[in-house]
Amino acid sequence: MRDLSAARQGPYIAASPLVRPLPPATRLLLRGDPDVMATALGALGLQFAETACRAVSASGRAALWLGPDERLLLGPQAEFPALSELLRTALAGRAHSLVDVSHRQCALEVSGPQAGLLLNCGCPLDLDPAAFPVDMCTRTVLAKAEVVLWRTAERSFHLEVWRSFVPYVSKVLSLAARELTA
Repeated sequence: MRDLSAARQGPYIAASPLVRPLPPATRLLLRGDPDVMATALGALGLQFAETACRAVSASGRAALWLGPDERLLLGPQAEFPALSELLRTALAGRAHSLVDVSHRQCALEVSGPQAGLLLNCGCPLDLDPAAFPVDMCTRTVLAKAEVVLWRTAERSFHLEVWRSFVPYVSKVLSLAARELTA
């Protein structure tokens, strides 16, 4: 049998003082109508945000609004079985889609006084706090990679990146950080 231990390791992340990998997490993609969203978020102990492109979080769990009928649900990796069962029970009989995408993505944190400027080296969004406030989230691009960007604090961003793009995204950010700090 083939040894898969190398495949289980996280992807290479270029070193940078402004970028760090976040721990593995449970990631569930939920699709459904507003009633499904309210039920699921209530079961997870989260508020239902009616404002588009906003994240809600509590107790290590988060729900990121990616579309009117789509949320990315995040939680600690160890909670996967419990979260899945909780949602399966809460949503029984309701039309919805719940897909585990934990293996597909990794998370990076970009933080510091120049975090927004660093991200703007490859992201076309206006990341000024007035235009992209705390708890705003959206799909966007960073250089040539699609990412989910979530502002978690005034000087901190959470990036969800497809696993195969993590080395590329982290290298882009590392090079940009070197230029910014030079």
